[in-house]
Amino acid sequence: MSPKTRLDSDFFGPGDRWQTVAGVDEVGRGCLFGPVVTAAVILPETAIAPLQQAGVTDSKRLSQRQRQQLYPLICEVALATAWGLASVAEIERWNILQATFLAMRRAIAKLDRPISRCLIDGNQQVPQLTYPQTTVIQGDRHCITIAAASILAKVWRDRLIERLDERYPGYALGRHKGYGTAQHRQAILQLGPTSLHRARFLRSLLQASQQIDLF
Repeated sequence: MSPKTRLDSDFFGPGDRWQTVAGVDEVGRGCLFGPVVTAAVILPETAIAPLQQAGVTDSKRLSQRQRQQLYPLICEVALATAWGLASVAEIERWNILQATFLAMRRAIAKLDRPISRCLIDGNQQVPQLTYPQTTVIQGDRHCITIAAASILAKVWRDRLIERLDERYPGYALGRHKGYGTAQHRQAILQLGPTSLHRARFLRSLLQASQQIDLF
């Protein structure tokens, strides 16, 4: 994070303290395959500078190796960590945005510490959340707790998709992690979709080709 980056505490409300504020982020919203995963993390103020120095930032700006190195460090210094997911069936039922909100509520509910506020990446508040919340546009670049959550969510989901790659060979899931790369789309055209491919996404992306009866 650059010296001009705002501090997480800039987004705190009256009475908020580092040890009661959770950063929340998601990964996998734009994928063709697999669940959407969210992470929530609470960090002590003493961990902020060391994590910044270690390179914690938006997970998309980091290599896979860097994320894997930072993951155990974040888990070690965090006061609380939790993950939540929404399944492909839930994505199909509710749409990806509502499924993401569901996964966020699940992650937050698993935190085993009192919460005074959640810092949510993006510009949309999570409906039905029982805690005060502040949305932060590009929060994974501006808030260290949201950045930490983005890394936790990304590494956790990547590991899940790598395990699923063994169950569903031929799609190179371990390489692209379920995103709509040319290789992935071609594999779907050749092999057909699995039960963990997102029907809504595939219809809009591949229907024009009319090369395969997807569903």
